Order: sequence, then structure tokens, then C-alpha cells
Amino acid sequence: MSAKRTLSRVVYGSRYDHVPWGQRVYVRPGERLAREIQWRLRIRRAPVMRFQDYRERTLLGEIEEFVTCHLCGETRQQPMFEPAGDRRGWSYRVVRCPTCGFLYRNPNIRPERLGDLYSTGYSGFLTGKYAANRQRRYRLTMDAFGPVFSSGRGRRLLDFGCGTGLFLQLAEQRGFDAVGIDLSPDSVVAANKRLTSARAYLGAPQDVPEVAAGGFDVITLWSVLAHLPRPLDDFGRFRSLLAPGGVLLVLTVNAASLQLKAYGSGWNGFTRNHLMFYSAETMPVLLRRTGFAGVAFAPFYGDTVEASTTKLPEQLSRRLRRNVEISDGGNMLRALAFADAEAVDRWGANLQVRRLT
Repeated sequence: MSAKRTLSRVVYGSRYDHVPWGQRVYVRPGERLAREIQWRLRIRRAPVMRFQDYRERTLLGEIEEFVTCHLCGETRQQPMFEPAGDRRGWSYRVVRCPTCGFLYRNPNIRPERLGDLYSTGYSGFLTGKYAANRQRRYRLTMDAFGPVFSSGRGRRLLDFGCGTGLFLQLAEQRGFDAVGIDLSPDSVVAANKRLTSARAYLGAPQDVPEVAAGGFDVITLWSVLAHLPRPLDDFGRFRSLLAPGGVLLVLTVNAASLQLKAYGSGWNGFTRNHLMFYSAETMPVLLRRTGFAGVAFAPFYGDTVEASTTKLPEQLSRRLRRNVEISDGGNMLRALAFADAEAVDRWGANLQVRRLT
């Protein structure tokens, strides 16, 4: 038994062992408040450095570059975490913007070398253990935003970063005229073997005529946002590809998660290919700067809890939902961005829309 698990047993006993690991920080008494205090102390103690000082003290890899805050332009750096993969030998540094609170990898990956992270073997990862419950997560997220995904008949959809086509397969089933795009050659091949009417393409949106033409009613980014090294450029392009009344759905790791505050560099959102980490406070800045009119968020309680395959006692279920809703929204960030006022009027009726104009 690990030291962390042993400590947890000492503090809480075994009564929460049946709660999914990712939800335990939300249901154990007093832990939410303790983790929030821990996070504030971590920020207070972390040094804020001049950009030049940070560069001089940090090694730069072959495919990396030093960057400043993409959201507000702040050059100062506040080093926070050093995630590392025990078995694969990767590591990187995560800094916090002391002005807007944005978390990002620095040094980051140069955009022209981004394909190096996905050139070989990535589709195997996407179709192995990782993929086992992907489609369930997609369905749960679509359900959270109701009518947008109930029927795709007569509507065009772009799945950006489509991987092996797991979501495109669902989009086909719901009647969407769907296309996908990805940087991984073997993933695109695997996707097209899976699909019937939808089609996956290799490359960037501007390089594929079927995508560059735009006019999409829906664009989806499933666990993709954290992989984008130039988010302002990408979201400006997404906005231009949306038709009037269009929406963009984002599922990404949540940089305000209690899990991050609890486990630091060991947080499961820090993976080898993740570059940027957003919260419900920083994502609206990105959307506002790229021309979107509004955004709505849906809380994430955990896949097995939402799918009712994990049955929590009523008291723990209420505590989980209350703590998720009043704190961070869960370990995953689910957002629906509205291209314009028409989109807000059409799709935002039953959602808490935060207007960005």
C-alpha cells in the first residue's frame, strides 16, 4: 500500500474505499476546504520570476520554445509543477500566470513540431485501455447539453482531433453530416476503417478543402484543447469555421480541479502530450478574445457516477454533487461555446450562459 493511501486510511478510514478514486476528494469530510487552503498556500509560496531569469534557469528541449501567457500577455513566470512519467521517461514544467492564473507548460512545444508527439503509436493508445469508456463519456457530455446533440439531421459537424473516430461513429448514428481531422496518420487510417458515412482527414483545417470551407453547425474538441500550442490562433479559426448559430463543444481537464490541488505534479491531467490547462475562469478569456458570444459549463461528477454504474449512498451522492457545484465543476471541464447571439438564443435556453460580449 502506498504512503499516500496509508495516510488516507489513517485520516479517513476505509469507509470511502468504494467511492471512485477521482471523486473521493469531493466526499471526504473537510477535504474540499483543506485542499483549497493548500492551493492558496502553494500559490503564495511559489516565486514569481522575470521571464529572462526563468529562461536562464530552465533547460530547453530540441522541439521546445519558451512562451509567455497566451491569454493576457504577461511575461512573468510562476513555476508550479514538474510532472513526470515514471515508466516513459518524460517530464516537463508547468507555470502559472501571476496575472490571470492560467496554467501552461513552459518550455512548450513548437507548433511546427507538434506532430512529433503523435507520429507513431498514438492510435494504439487511443484504442487500448484509454478507449474502453470513451463513448460513454461522449454520450454523458452530449446529454449534459441536451438538444444540441439529440439529432444531427441536416447539420454539419467537425470533430477536431478526431483520433480513431470513436466520436464520429456516434455522430453518424445521430444523423450528423460529420467529418474529422487529426495529426496522427495511423489514427486517421483507423478512423476511416471504423466509419460509414463520416470521413476523417489528416492535417490542419486550412489544408483540407472539405474542412476549410467551413459552415459547420457544431465543432467538437474531445480532450484536445490541452494539446493546442497556439490556442488563440486555433480558436479564431474555429470561430470562422462555424456557421451562424453554431456552437463549439469542449471537453478538457479542469485546471481548477480539487484533484490538481490535492495531488500537484501527480495530477492525472498532467500527461505527456498536454500543453495548456484551462478552468472556468480562464477559458472564457480565450473565447472572448476569439469572438465567441457566450459559454455554458456543465458540472462533471464522474463517468461511473453519472452513468449509475457506481451506486453511492444518498448522503455521499448529495455531498459529491454539492461540492462539485460550489467548488470547481469536477476534474473534467465541459463547456459549450456559442458563436453568436443567434446560437445563444437557439441553444442556451436551459443552460446558464455566461455572455462574453
